[in-house]
Amino acid sequence: MDSILSKIEELITPAMNEMNLIVDSVTWEVEGKYNYLKIILDKNDYIDIDTIVEATNKINPILDEYDLIESEYILDVSSKERG
Repeated sequence: MDSILSKIEELITPAMNEMNLIVDSVTWEVEGKYNYLKIILDKNDYIDIDTIVEATNKINPILDEYDLIESEYILDVSSKERG
């Protein structure tokens, strides 16, 4: 799975860079009966919900095109927590 997650990060990074976003992490988590592909984004300043929606709309077609994960999953795109 690590090689798939690395490939996903490699594939989505150019699109996120166009939005001035940084791909902080790409992880796979299983919670109960659900699988989550979690993508954490970062930026020099605040990331609002509209930016997360726009990023998700750019990430989804990339994931669909390359179809690297055979299991069903929930895509969870969010911003890095700030302390």
